[in-house]
Parts: sequence; structure tokens; C-alpha cells
Amino acid sequence: MHIGLIGGIGPAATDFYYCRLISSFAARQTPLELTIAHADTPTLLSHLASNDVSAQVAIYMRLTERLVAAGAGCVVVTSIAGHFCIEPFKAVSPLPVVDMIQEVRDAIDRRGLRRIGILGTRTVMETRFYGGIESATIIPPSGQDLDDVHSAYVAMAASGSVTDAQRAVFDAASRRLLDNEAVEAIMLGGTDLALVFDESNPPFPLIDCAAIHADAVVRVAVG
Repeated sequence: MHIGLIGGIGPAATDFYYCRLISSFAARQTPLELTIAHADTPTLLSHLASNDVSAQVAIYMRLTERLVAAGAGCVVVTSIAGHFCIEPFKAVSPLPVVDMIQEVRDAIDRRGLRRIGILGTRTVMETRFYGGIESATIIPPSGQDLDDVHSAYVAMAASGSVTDAQRAVFDAASRRLLDNEAVEAIMLGGTDLALVFDESNPPFPLIDCAAIHADAVVRVAVG
């Protein structure tokens, strides 16, 4: 199946999906058919902050029509922040949507986790991954940690790179969740957090939402 990605939100996340899909298809010795349509990070974050669902869905629809014209058989939003309007988008999308929230929910169920910390944008953290996890308690950072994680994440996503100071923010917030809240794992509730944490050598148990999502895309595409 020809895969359609809505990328650019942010650039590092798009690169993560692209590289992971290339390597996954190469390992299967299967040709990869892929088209990426570019969305804009500041526009998405503005719509997320104002909860302007209709405006963001309209953007997704316009980009998905391009992917239809390119021959795509499914569409993937390469952003957790971008999933704030995923249900309304799924209802009108001309292509099947590979839903990250559902895939992550299933992965958590399989692992049997019950207390999970989360990093990401303020909305993703405060809504506990958009209320999409039913089998576990999702715990965001508290107080200044929540503000610092949000600010560091937005800056990182917009630039497509991470600084040492931003790494320190994410690490400190994670360790306080592990130590003070007794969480069993940290959910990477922002796809750009692939810049910070290496799933092959994590400093603590992770739920890598972008990796879970990208692997689900492979399963859909290869049937």
C-alpha cells in the first residue's frame, strides 16, 4: 500500500517516521511507496492552543486530497499534538486514518502497565493523552515541571533539534515522575521526543508513541 504522511509537525518527527519506514520495509525486502504532504508546526500549535478543530481538520483534508491524488491508500498524522482533532478528521477523511491513540492504547494494554508518566505539549499532558488510555492512570508533571516541559517541547519541535538544556528539562521531569509518583514508564507524548530518548538504550522504561505508530503503519501497509 502507498503510504500518505502528513508531516512537518514537527520536522524531526517526520524524519523519524521516514527513516523508520525505510528501514522496516528494507528489512522485509519490500518496496516502500510513500508521499509526504507538509503541514505547518506553528499553525498546528495555534489551533491546538485555541482548540480550533475545524480549522485543523480543513488543513488535513486539503493535504489528504493531495495524498489521494498521489495514489496513497492510507493517511498518517505524524504528530501527537496533531491528534487533538483525529476523531473529527477520521469521520470525513477520504483515506483510512492510522490512529496513533488507538495503537498506543493497545500497546499499553499488552504491556499491562497501570501508572504512566507523560511528556509532551501542555494539552497532551493535561488531557492525559486526550483521555485515550482507559486501562492505566496517566500522570503529567506537576507545577513548574509541566510549564518547563511544554516550553522545551514546543521550542524543540519548531526547530527540529534539541539542546542540552532541553534534554535536562525532560530528564528531570521524568525522574521526578518516576521517583515521586511511582510511575512504571514514561510516555513520549510528543513525536519529536525521538530527538531526546533512544528507544534502543533508554534510561528508564519508555512508551515510544511515535515508534508504536510507525510500526502500525508498516503493518497496515504490508497487510
